[in-house]
Amino acid sequence: MEKSLLSHDVQIRQGACLPHWTVEGGTYAVTFRLADSLPQPVLAAWREERDLLLAELEETGALDRVREDRLRDLFAARIERHLDAGHGACWLRRPEVAAIVADALRHFDGARYHLAAWCVMPNHVHAVVRPLSPHSLSGVVQSWKGFSARMANCQLGRSGAFWQAESYDHLVRDAAELAHAVRYVAENPVRAGLSDWPWVEVSEEARGWVGR
Repeated sequence: MEKSLLSHDVQIRQGACLPHWTVEGGTYAVTFRLADSLPQPVLAAWREERDLLLAELEETGALDRVREDRLRDLFAARIERHLDAGHGACWLRRPEVAAIVADALRHFDGARYHLAAWCVMPNHVHAVVRPLSPHSLSGVVQSWKGFSARMANCQLGRSGAFWQAESYDHLVRDAAELAHAVRYVAENPVRAGLSDWPWVEVSEEARGWVGR
């Protein structure tokens, strides 16, 4: 595993709510969550707070890519704590629904992307993934969400939004960040108090990176 994982210029793609850093051949830590996992007033308040801090940094000339990315990570950590508290219907706690999502993640592993680690939690999903050309990160994540939403809604006998539209992704910059991202995903069920949680997997190669 190389010390630096960034060999091309970083591109910025504006999502519905967040900018997304992308790079050819990049590896990403991705989180996407159920539509009801975060109350919209709470999420809106956090976004407003984040945007105010970004505006202050920009006004003082202190805003750069590193600071912006760090601020996004801090708010992502706040969201993660909220998710682990188990808000919403937590459809993914049902084995038959979690299995649909797990199968979607595994389906094109090695063909369209390489998965280093993934975890299906009760109301959200983590993955550490490297898309393979010509497949993009946004295309990979959308395929996971689109297929699993249709199948899960059918299984549950419901309709409507299953996933929240926006996903969070962090561009992994080096070997240390990659090991941290894999370890974070692998240990998420334990941190959330889920014992013997079956919906987590780390690739054989990635287990070597984190000493598992």
